[in-house]
Order: sequence, then C-alpha cells, then structure tokens
Amino acid sequence: MPKIVTVKQMRAIEKATDAAGHTYADMMQLAGRAVTERAKDHLRGVADPRVVVLVGPGNNGGDGLVVARLLLEEVNDCAVGALLLAPRDADDDVFAAAQEAGVVLIDAEADRTDDFAQLFDWVMGADVIIDALFGTSLRLPLEGDAVDVLESVHRALAHRRAEDLPPAYTTPANPEPIIRADDPVIIAVDCPSGLDCDTGEVDELALTAHETVTFAAAKPGLLTFPGANYVGHLHLGDIGLPVPLPELDKIALTLVDAAESGARLPQRPLDSHKGTFGKAMVVAGSLNYTGAAYLAAAGAYRVGAGLVTGASPQIIVPMLAGMLPEATWLLLPHDMGVINEAAVRVLREEIADYDAMLLGPGFGREDVTGEFLRELLVPQEQERRSRAIGFVQDAPTNAEVEAAHAELPPLVIDADALNLLAGMDDWARLVPPGTILTPHPGEFARLANIDTADVAADRLALAIDKAAEWDCVVVLKGAFTVIAAPDGFAAVLPFASPALASAGTGDVLAGAIVGLLAQGLAPFDAALVGGWLHGMAGVRAAELIGTAASVMAGDVLEMLPEALAQAENARG
Repeated sequence: MPKIVTVKQMRAIEKATDAAGHTYADMMQLAGRAVTERAKDHLRGVADPRVVVLVGPGNNGGDGLVVARLLLEEVNDCAVGALLLAPRDADDDVFAAAQEAGVVLIDAEADRTDDFAQLFDWVMGADVIIDALFGTSLRLPLEGDAVDVLESVHRALAHRRAEDLPPAYTTPANPEPIIRADDPVIIAVDCPSGLDCDTGEVDELALTAHETVTFAAAKPGLLTFPGANYVGHLHLGDIGLPVPLPELDKIALTLVDAAESGARLPQRPLDSHKGTFGKAMVVAGSLNYTGAAYLAAAGAYRVGAGLVTGASPQIIVPMLAGMLPEATWLLLPHDMGVINEAAVRVLREEIADYDAMLLGPGFGREDVTGEFLRELLVPQEQERRSRAIGFVQDAPTNAEVEAAHAELPPLVIDADALNLLAGMDDWARLVPPGTILTPHPGEFARLANIDTADVAADRLALAIDKAAEWDCVVVLKGAFTVIAAPDGFAAVLPFASPALASAGTGDVLAGAIVGLLAQGLAPFDAALVGGWLHGMAGVRAAELIGTAASVMAGDVLEMLPEALAQAENARG
C-alpha cells in the first residue's frame, strides 16, 4: 500500500536509496519518465503539440528537464520550451541533454527585461504546462523571480480565457500564430508550485494542476485542504526504490488503494453458505429516520455479509421489511418511535449469535435512547441503579465493564450513538476496546471535547492521537477520510468527492464496515476496506449520473458491488 511521508522523511528515503546504489540521477530519470507518460496521454491526437516546462533550480527542475527532453524525442512534431528560473550548472547532465535534444531554453532573468514575453507566448500556445519549479522543496511565502514567473503564467492563462481574445496571437518574439483556445493541461511534478507539501498551505500564486505526479509516496500536504484543491488527479510515480527499504517500510501512515483493499477482502469458497460470511446486527432507525436503518442494513449485505438482522423500533419494522426483504428483523421496544432502555433485554437475548453489531444510524438523540445505549454497553446493577439520581449513576467497576464487554460482539458505533456517547462521563471506558467509531468532524469534536475548527486544522494527528487514547479504531469522515488504529497505524482514503456529501451516505458506510467486520476482518481492516469501497462507490455513482450534485445515498449503495468487483480484480 502506498505510504504517506513528510518532506523530511522523503529526503531520508532518497538518501538511503542513493546509498544503496540507485543514485539520485537514476531516480531523476524515472521521475521524468513518470511525468512524461502522463503528458503523452494528453498530447495524443494533438496537431503540432506545444509544451512549456517551468524549470526550478533544484532536483525538481532536473525532473522537468528530463520531461522536456523525452517529450521532444518521443512525441511527433512536438515543440518544447523550458523556462529556467535560475541558470543551470555547465556540468548538469540533464541540462546538457535537454539542450542537445533541441529544447528551447528561456532564461528568466533575460526574459524579465521584455516583461517575460517569451514565457507569455509559450503559455499562450501551450497544450501542456509542466510545473517543475519547486516540488517538495518549497517553503512559503513565494519570493523573488518565482513570483514574477508565476504572475506571468497567470496573466497568459487569463488572456487565453478572455472573451475578446483574437483568433491568433503574435508578438515580435514569436511571429507565428500559436494561440490555443482551451486551457492547457497543467501537470505538477511532485507538488504544485506554491503548495507546501507538508502542511497543505498555499500561496496566492500557486498553479492549480489538473494532475500531480508525486514520487514513491504521497505527501500530507497533497491530501490536506486548502492545498488539496490545487492537486487535481494524484498519481504516484515509481522512482525505483529498493525493496525492502527500512526508511520507507517503517512509515505507519498509508494511502489506501484498490489492490490493498482487495488483498484484505475475505475469500469466498465455492462450498460456502450464509454462515460462512457472518451475521451482522444493525441496530438503527427511529420514526423520524427510517431510511438510515435500511441504508445501513443494505450496505452490510452489499459487501458480502451472509445474514443481516435489522433491530429497529417495532413501529417502523413493517415498512423496513418491505424495503429490504432479504434481512431478518428484530422488533425493539420504543417510546414514541425511538428505541428505549427496555430494548436492551431483547437485544442481549439475541446478540450471542452475531459476529458484529452496528449501533447508531437514525437513532435520534432522545434521553431514553441514551439510557438504552449506556445500559447496552455496561448494564447497571440494580443496587447501583436504585441509588442513581436522575441520569447520574455510580461508575461501574472495572470487573463489571469487562464482563459486559465480553458479552458484546465487535462493535461499530455511528451517527447519533456517537453524540449520545459524548454526553456520558468517561464514555471511552464504556466502549469495548477495538470498537470502530465513525464520526464526522462535528461528532469527533464532541467526543474529544474540542472545537470543530480544531478538528479541521489537524485531522490526521488528532485521529491518530485519539484512537490511541480511546483504544478504538477511529474513522474520521470527510474529504480524505482518516482511519486510525490504537497502535499508531493510520490510513488515508484517496477520495474527496461532493458525491458523498449528502444525507444517508454515512449510513451506507457504517453498514459496509459492519458487514466486513461480521465476515471476520479485523476492526482496522474492516474500516479500511469499507471506507475504500464506499468512497469508490461514490466516485462511480457521480460518473454514472454525470454530476456529483445529484448523487444520493441510494446511488452509493447501488454502486458498492462495482467497487467491490474493482477491489477483487485488483488483488490479483
């Protein structure tokens, strides 16, 4: 599975690779090849293609010069111009090779005297712009010549988009009409210039890439907003790192992909039966939120659970049974359509036969449901209950907590069950170790007793820290969902799609996770695979419908089988 590394970690990885005999020069050639292949995809079928490469002073600029040479050599009738932000050394091999191949070299200092006329012309006529100014070496704010160069690029791009643009644009520096009507494709090398690859901070002059080819591992700034808005489609380029490589292998933070998700899926033998794939109990729903129970139970089935039982307030079960006839149903006592404390006895008579249980979708936040949740997690002895005043109860002993937890199957806690938990003193003690919690940022903030703004500011670190503190697997939902385990391992999902920003999609996710948990996956694996399947289903639903704005939770549910097939095919 691809790793996520800081700039400092990446430098250590490259240094170790060089020491192992795969030199920086070797890595540069492979990096340039990876970017070249992406550029060639966009140039197929383009008549007289033109490419401009923005070349910075360091290794990132060297990668860009490799790209410039390869495109000139491998794409028919391609013209390639390279803007040199700073002079390159005479003994710079990639510079000499680009020069010998015929790349048009533009010196930024010289072009400045003519208001960057050459650069302006090349951008005006470019089909592809390769952004190789800084990569991971950038530290904000931008300054010096880079500011003038990027301002010139933005000015040319704005001119191309102007409504009064003439049919052809010429200047004394380039008398041939070379204007292109559409925006050029911008491909960033390792990291868009103007974006801090560690923090996701951006300069106002940062170029917004259509694609970013980063090398060997993803960088946290590429997956953190606002920087993630500038990345476009993220690709990982192979630069030939040796295997094994301790400096990379020890990294505990990963980026989830189809192959890794598929590798963690349970096998489905030909002689299997419904018991082979586990029994999931979905405790969900209320009179106001019937759909949540359906979406969660159906999600569990769609990822392969053998049998799903929906446990819901008795009053809504008839309509749910008609929506999902494949499920069995457990009728729970209720007060005015919400689960009440009497439901604990009904559930505890059944749960010994189940492999996993989901709590929370569509619960509502009524006090009686909070009492149900607390009593289910840790039943209160009658003597302590009789001493309780209102909602204040004596804390259960460690022995009582452990005994109660032993009677529960592996848990997923979602939605309103999380909000109800957050209102309980010492709630983390009441939750069995290894429980999967699936909060959105607001729910996470309530559980952690912090502001939601603080969650947005440091999602990754907070998820990792609280997973260890709470001894739970935390699925911090949102763009680039974070999945953190108590042992410090964490993963980030590669999805940031508004297709998943609609009511009910979280219920589908929770159902998918409990369905995988019921099939015997470890909690972290169930959360990782369920999250990837859910994210990919959202992406595919948007593609099928044609717009993310119209995607509903039911569309995501219906695309889970396609996402599952993609993961199965990727595992080989």
